[in-house]
Amino acid sequence: MLDERWLLWRLKRGSARALRRLYGKYEADLLTLAASLLGRPDQAEDVLQDVFVRFIESVETFELTGSLKGYLATCVANRARDLRRRNRSRPAGALETAERIASRQPGPLQRAIAGEQYERLSGALARLPYEQQEVILLHLKADLTFREIGQVQDVSPKTAESRYRYGIDKLRSMLNGQVEP
Repeated sequence: MLDERWLLWRLKRGSARALRRLYGKYEADLLTLAASLLGRPDQAEDVLQDVFVRFIESVETFELTGSLKGYLATCVANRARDLRRRNRSRPAGALETAERIASRQPGPLQRAIAGEQYERLSGALARLPYEQQEVILLHLKADLTFREIGQVQDVSPKTAESRYRYGIDKLRSMLNGQVEP
């Protein structure tokens, strides 16, 4: 948190190095989140670029009240939701693709071991209602609290928590022990 505030302070004073560090610090997590919500790697990269461009444009007036990662994850989720509305398409549930994008060294052994599990989890996640997918991904991938997720989805924290619980229960039921934790 202190590192975020220092980097933000430096960014407000025009430091390109601070921007590179912030981008590098959150790129993998935010790409994974965007790709998981959209199911399209090419759109995930565009979403991340859009979010950072808008962030940079408003950095002079930006006031950090919580976690910068949480703020950026919320921006990514909102942008992904806008794209989904515009495209009116359901994500393919490309969790495997999202993980591959975010990984800097996606070694073939790692993919071989986890490939089948990612496929099952991705398929099960894609069958959940979008609101439950979004809550699960924002909570697990972006570390947002249910209060923060409730603000993103414009629902109460209890509703966000219920969506998470119902989604996890549905995933457990669908996977029925097929995927190792």
